[in-house]
Amino acid sequence: MPDAHHPLFQRLKTWARGLAREVAVLVLAMKHPGTPWPAKVVAALVVAYALSPIDLIPDFVPVLGYLDDLILLPLGIALAIRLIPPTVLEDCRRQARENPPRLGLGLAGAVAIVALWLWALYALYRCLA
Repeated sequence: MPDAHHPLFQRLKTWARGLAREVAVLVLAMKHPGTPWPAKVVAALVVAYALSPIDLIPDFVPVLGYLDDLILLPLGIALAIRLIPPTVLEDCRRQARENPPRLGLGLAGAVAIVALWLWALYALYRCLA
């Protein structure tokens, strides 16, 4: 196993921290009155996916399990950020630096996400049956 101080590991850690910071910005943007509703919807979906205990492709699936996190999450964050007005985005980034929001689902959030995934699986089953 490569050394934890290897430059690649350091770059990956920095990139992951950047993603977490952007998710925090999206949480704040969802609550900001200047965020248009389409951006709030996209941000909510991205935040829910980022915090979800269930992945679209489970992590234990070789290679593909991590590709969804490496591709879908950054693309979702990028889309949400493009939909948020620049002044709102700057305000939310400043707030995230000064007073980062607590990123966690809590019991109610976890139950809601599991219920959403179960509903999606049932809907898929009904479409295919």
